[in-house]
Amino acid sequence: MFASKYLPDDRSNFKAGCKPALHFRQCNILVAAFVALFLISSGVAAENKPAESDEVATQAAERAWAKVPEILARIVAPKFPDREFVITTFGAVADGETDSTDAFRKAIDACNKAGGGKVVVPKGTFLTGAIHLKSNVNLHIVKDATIRFSTNTANFLPVVFARYESTEVMNYSPFIYAFEQENIAITGEGTLDGQGSKSVWHQWKQSGKPDEKRLVEMGDKNVPVKERVFGEGHMLRPNFVQPIRCRNVLIEGIRLIDAPMWALNPVYCTNVTVRGVTIDTKGKNGKAPNTDGCNPESSTDVLIEDCVFNTDDDCIAIKAGRDTDGRRVNIPSQNIIIRNCKFSAGHGGVTAGSETAGGVRNVFAENCHFDSPDLKMAIRLKTNPKRGGFIEDFYVRNCTVKKAITGIHMTMRYDKIVEGAAIPFVRNIDIRNVTFDDLKQAIVIEGISDDAKITDVTIANCEFKNTQQKSVVTFADRVNFINTSGTGLE
Repeated sequence: MFASKYLPDDRSNFKAGCKPALHFRQCNILVAAFVALFLISSGVAAENKPAESDEVATQAAERAWAKVPEILARIVAPKFPDREFVITTFGAVADGETDSTDAFRKAIDACNKAGGGKVVVPKGTFLTGAIHLKSNVNLHIVKDATIRFSTNTANFLPVVFARYESTEVMNYSPFIYAFEQENIAITGEGTLDGQGSKSVWHQWKQSGKPDEKRLVEMGDKNVPVKERVFGEGHMLRPNFVQPIRCRNVLIEGIRLIDAPMWALNPVYCTNVTVRGVTIDTKGKNGKAPNTDGCNPESSTDVLIEDCVFNTDDDCIAIKAGRDTDGRRVNIPSQNIIIRNCKFSAGHGGVTAGSETAGGVRNVFAENCHFDSPDLKMAIRLKTNPKRGGFIEDFYVRNCTVKKAITGIHMTMRYDKIVEGAAIPFVRNIDIRNVTFDDLKQAIVIEGISDDAKITDVTIANCEFKNTQQKSVVTFADRVNFINTSGTGLE
C-alpha cells in the first residue's frame, strides 16, 4: 500500500510560485504562425543567416542579464531558530551498522513540533533508511560526520509521490525527501553516502527498463498518478535528495557521493539555494548510470553557486517534465542562476533537458570552469518531438572550458527522435566571453527540419582552440557569430 498523505492533489497545475507555460498545442500554433509569417516575408535559407547586428545582440543580452539582480532578490535562504536536536539523543548510533532511521525521524519530529531548529548529525557514521524532512528543520551534518544510506531497498518503503525521470509516480522514497514543506535545509561539512554501486541500485539501470517503459506509457495514457504504483517488486531507482512542492530550500556545504540515481532534484519548488556543495557520483569504477548532479525540475527562482561536480551523467540538468505527463502538469523551470561552479566529468556541464515539456526559460550561467577529458559537452541543450515544450532565453558568459569533448551542443533530435506530436522550440540562446582550450569539436547545433529549427543563437567573443572536427550547424536560423574564432565555420 502507498502512503496517502503523499498523494498529489487533484490540481494538474501546481503553480510553484509561477505562471504555467502555454499548453503545447498553443505553442505549436504559435510556432506554426511564426514560421508561416517568416516564409511569406523573406523565405527560408538553408544556411545560417545572421539577422541581428552585433550591437543589437549585445544590447539584448545586457537587457536579459539585467534581470538577474531582481531574481536574486527573491532567492533568500531560510533561517532557523537557535535550537539543536542531536540525533544521538534520540537513539542514533555512530557505528555505521546500527539502523538509526527511527532516531532521525524522532529528532526531525521533535524539531518540527518545537517550531524549528537544527537536527544535528555529530561525528561518526550513521546508517539509515529514508529521511523525511519537515518544515523549519535544518538537517546539519558536521565535519567528519556521514549519513550512510541502507542498501536494503525495503528501508525506502512505503512508496511516496515522486517524479521518476520527470514522470509522476508512486515509488520508493527518495533517500532524503520532503513533500509540501517550507523552510528546510541540509547543511554542514559532512557527507551523504548513497552507497550506489553495481551490486545495489545501479544494476536496475538495465533490469528496470520494463518498468521505465510501463511508467512512460502510463503517463502517455493519463493513468491517474495514484494508480502508477511501483516500489517493491519493481526496479525504478529513487533519487537521492528530492524535495517536492517545497518553498525556501537550502542545501549548503555538504558532500554527496555514490548516488542511486539523480543526486539533487528539487521538483515544483520555489526559492531554492544550492551553495558550496560537492557532488561526486561518478562511482568507484567510473560507471554510475543516470547519476546527474543537480536537476532543478519545474521549479522557479533557483541559485546554484560555488559547487563542484564529478558525475556519470549531466552535472546540472534543468528539467520540466517528460512527454505527455509533463505537458499535463505543464510547469516550467525558470529563473535559474548558475555561477562560480566547477565541472569535471559528466555528459553535460550546464544542461537544459531533455525533459522540457513544461518549458525551460531564463537560465543564466556565469563564471564557471569546465575541465575534464570525461566531460562530453560543456554547454548542452537537448529536446525532441516527444518531449515538447521549449528552451528559451538561455544565457552563458565569462566561463572557461579547459578540456571537454564538445564545447556547445544543442539538439532538437535527442535520442535520435525526429518525429512526434509535440514539436519543441529552442530559441534566444546567447553565449559570450567563453574560452574553449581543448576540444574534439567546437559546436553542434541541430534542429529537426526546415519547419522546426533552432533559432536566434548568438555566440560572441568566444575562442575555440585545438579542435579536431568541423562544427555542425543544421536546421538553424539566425545563428550569429560575433568576434568568434576557431569554430570551423568561418
